[in-house]
Amino acid sequence: MSIQKFDINTEDDKCEFHIPLKIKYKLRMKKALFLLFFHLAFILSSFAQDAKDIVRKADEKAKGKTSIASITIQTIRPTWSREMSVKAWTKGNDLTLILVLAPAKEKGVVFLKRKKEVWNWIPSIERNIKMPPSMMSQSWMGTDFTNDDLVKEASILEDYKHSFLEDVVIDGRNCYKIQLLPKPKSAVVWGKVVMCIDKKDSLMLYVEYFDEDGKLINIMHCTDIKMLGGRLLAGKMEMTPANKKGNKTILIYNSLLFDSPLDDSFFSTQNLTKVK
Repeated sequence: MSIQKFDINTEDDKCEFHIPLKIKYKLRMKKALFLLFFHLAFILSSFAQDAKDIVRKADEKAKGKTSIASITIQTIRPTWSREMSVKAWTKGNDLTLILVLAPAKEKGVVFLKRKKEVWNWIPSIERNIKMPPSMMSQSWMGTDFTNDDLVKEASILEDYKHSFLEDVVIDGRNCYKIQLLPKPKSAVVWGKVVMCIDKKDSLMLYVEYFDEDGKLINIMHCTDIKMLGGRLLAGKMEMTPANKKGNKTILIYNSLLFDSPLDDSFFSTQNLTKVK
């Protein structure tokens, strides 16, 4: 066996010891493997953080600090269709208020979200109903959007873990494909969400929603990219059920205003009967 000789000099003496080259090689390999493992762990951690940051950037761009939106919602079925007009206010991730303006039958219906609580004012019966979490997966006003899709009880940032899947191209735009899996004990509607976010402009362009068994339920495709409220955003969102041929709901932004002052008291149950 080859031997490498080492000298260690001190002020008082000189000592010598020998390390076999084979042992030295093993030590170097162990050190290299440790550094490689540490580097890979750091990269994976960075990717997970980056994936969440990308989702956050797209979410914040679409919401701003506050937003006021005028929206048309078209529900399409094989034998009929209908159109609704709504106005929506948001403040951060915790406060949302949606007022139905038309048709006349639903005019005045209001949905309010305050943190994890969701309320529904129904003027025809003059009742304010607190909606339980079990209702979040149900259809919002007969559309293909769920209650959670519109009032956002669950947070795509805080209630899910994020990871990269691959790079894809959607409508000619290079996108990150990111998977969202629910955190343990999170009260969410979906068992998995896969979203495609434009790399250049942080636009959420394509989203797939899966149930707890991994079955694809809904697909949302965002198009009509244009300036809204001074920001480049998708002006149209089309939600299509995966297994209901001929069914879809189209949400169209007519106008958007960002970062206008909104007091927290605006988002109160006392305001549900007054908002216009």
